[in-house]
Amino acid sequence: MPATTPPLRLLGAADVLEGLRALRQQQPVKYAAFYSSQLGGVVTDPALMVIPFDDHMVHRGHGIFDTASIVDGRIYDLDAHLDRFIRSAGRSNLPLPATREQMRDLIVGTTAVSGMRDGAIRYWLSSGPGSLELSPAAGAEPGFFVMIFAGLSYPDRWYTEGLKVMTTTFPIKPSLYAITKSTNYLPNVLMQMEAKQAGLDNGVFIDAAGHVGESSNMNVAFVTQDGVFRHPKFDHILSGCTSLRLLELAQALVTQGLIAGVEVCDIPVAAARAAREMMLIGSSIKVASVVEWDGAKIGDGRPGAIAKSLLGLLDADMRSGRDRLTDVPY
Repeated sequence: MPATTPPLRLLGAADVLEGLRALRQQQPVKYAAFYSSQLGGVVTDPALMVIPFDDHMVHRGHGIFDTASIVDGRIYDLDAHLDRFIRSAGRSNLPLPATREQMRDLIVGTTAVSGMRDGAIRYWLSSGPGSLELSPAAGAEPGFFVMIFAGLSYPDRWYTEGLKVMTTTFPIKPSLYAITKSTNYLPNVLMQMEAKQAGLDNGVFIDAAGHVGESSNMNVAFVTQDGVFRHPKFDHILSGCTSLRLLELAQALVTQGLIAGVEVCDIPVAAARAAREMMLIGSSIKVASVVEWDGAKIGDGRPGAIAKSLLGLLDADMRSGRDRLTDVPY
């Protein structure tokens, strides 16, 4: 049977730009500025925030990323995130496009161009464009990209009522891939989609030994019945910068007598389900209580006091922790 599709349009540069702008008008994006080493500068029109289709990060997932928050015109914990970014590059066999300080300056400079004083920064490293092969193209230069945007947002009820989660049916990533912040988030995406299709908020990975892993793009932590703030080991999950900082800040709660101690250890599922509190932790969610797991209540089924205290400590640190804040020359 002969084809009945209409003839394809041959687009020129003006047609492509018009199409990209029309696409963005259909989407509620809040992208303020985008730096591309491939273009050699910053753009503020979301239609121009593009990466070549044959970039190895796009068609093979050979890329890494990291994030940081902008709070009151300053960047929070940029150095910790950038250090993790560089470790991920090494594990992914990705050459750095510049020195650490140069990348840091590009991140800060793009933030300044954006004018955004509250929001988020996401930055990526790819091995570059040039072919559709499995290995990077010969002679390809690494691509470095920085996006300044409004940040991820979550429902207020996650904080006032708490989240409901499930044990995902998808397997946790092998350790090397879990501890590397690569752009390959397929298991994480499938887990969150599965939870939403079940009418829940998120999922939790369990490892082969029956220990708690992590959530979709968040770490998981607990408060035991005897008051210990407990976090899974970081040898098979992502070393969340927010979790690492909260493990330090939580010592203040020990001093105040609100918790009995802080531990990083393997957490069997049975022990986790018996916890007094369960929470999700991350740079975007910060700290939010989990009140139900696989249909069973955690604690009394309400957001916990320790999660609330940790959220308060983190909020204060994000605004006044001078050793953690980077000024932006707007």
